[in-house]
Amino acid sequence: MSRGSSSSVYLGVDVGTGSARAGIFDHKGKLLGSASSPIQIWKEKDCIEQSSTDIWHAVCAAVKSACSLATVAPEDVVGLGFAATCSLVAVDADGSPVSVSWSGDTRRNIIVWMDHRAVNQAERINASNSPVLQYCGGGVSPEMQAPKLLWVKENLQESWSMVCRWMDLSDWLAYRATGDDTRSLCTTVCKWTYLGHAHMEQWKESDSRDMEACGWDNVFWEEIGLEDLVEGNCAKIGRSVAFPGHPLGSGLTATAAKELGLLPGTPVGTPLIDAHAGGVGVMESIPDQELKVDLTDEEAICHRMVLVCGTSTCHMAVSKNKLFVPGVWGPFWSAMVPEFWLTEGGQSATGALLDYIIENHVAAPLLSNRASSQSISIYELLNKMLLSISDEQNSPFLSALTQDIHVLPDFHGNRSPMADPKSKGVIYGLTLDTSEKHLALLYLATIQGIAYGTRHIVEHCNAHGHKALQRTLCISKNMQI
Repeated sequence: MSRGSSSSVYLGVDVGTGSARAGIFDHKGKLLGSASSPIQIWKEKDCIEQSSTDIWHAVCAAVKSACSLATVAPEDVVGLGFAATCSLVAVDADGSPVSVSWSGDTRRNIIVWMDHRAVNQAERINASNSPVLQYCGGGVSPEMQAPKLLWVKENLQESWSMVCRWMDLSDWLAYRATGDDTRSLCTTVCKWTYLGHAHMEQWKESDSRDMEACGWDNVFWEEIGLEDLVEGNCAKIGRSVAFPGHPLGSGLTATAAKELGLLPGTPVGTPLIDAHAGGVGVMESIPDQELKVDLTDEEAICHRMVLVCGTSTCHMAVSKNKLFVPGVWGPFWSAMVPEFWLTEGGQSATGALLDYIIENHVAAPLLSNRASSQSISIYELLNKMLLSISDEQNSPFLSALTQDIHVLPDFHGNRSPMADPKSKGVIYGLTLDTSEKHLALLYLATIQGIAYGTRHIVEHCNAHGHKALQRTLCISKNMQI
């Protein structure tokens, strides 16, 4: 195959919380081969950390395996795109990792998105009442980067002084691949308080989509005690910001190409947050035949909400006009669909909650062994058990099985619409029952609790101007339910 031919292929890399995945696609979007590689994670109370070195090795392994499975040669790959969780990466002037851990372990240079160590810092930032906060649903979350940065400055002074670049994980992956320090409009707007609409003003007066960063509010960073981040034209957090997909540098560097098994110069695009990459695909690709009204394409996507499910769940809707929804992140300009305002709700623990509920039940090991012997997942086995229980009890419908057990799913706080990271989960209706049947019912009640949380988000967004009730779309990254 020759570069640029109709049989050329495209490489997508997605780094989630637990693994790095690579997929090879043809020009029609057909998946030709995929592979994944696990990544390490450290969890100590509210601190959750990873290693950029470990993640890069996992990416390289997944890319090589995917290319091999798809029988793809390096010269066949005509483009590469990264997506990743919105975790915070710290590196020094040489690109080497700088520890963000109490342990001082230099491998642990990533504060994972779900890390809640910076709850107090988020509260203090929100007390500033800065105008930028209205574009974060009224206040920053400890899952965003400003509180995490403030935590490091206040607690790890030596690391703070060593860091040359603070980056979102997907931006770091693109930087590691190309040497280009341009940041994504997606990551900076959604997690760093970058004002995309200010970027829009400059973009409309320019022919370029690769712009000097003009959306940072220097006063905000100074007010919260991070004035050193605006030095050098915000060099540590991003001098240049580009729309997702913008070509970076001269493509893959020779070093990165060798590590990935690809050719130097292979084009690499500005990245996206992982959930938002999924959101783009779903938001713009689903027909609306079932809607009973005629809509233009622009109107149609404003009637949709995308759910991207994995460790957590993101609920994303777009609008042509900015809509302020209290307790829900956004509005973010062009953070997902170009020139549309994004509203981003979410639940901080969904897949992670299901895993927690199952793995901490006394009946889990027996069920896991039985599922393994049947070559199915424990989720599939639980689903079968619930159908059997429903038949045995002549239940009018499956959901009625949990009339005596209920789960409030805020085990890792409430991301939206309550925006309370200190919120706690509740299980109501516990008895001394430790049977497999009890685990199945608890599993169902947890799913129902997650579903009610989603309903709360959808109704709250619609009450503030969105139109998502007509159509809610869902894609799953790794939840097996």
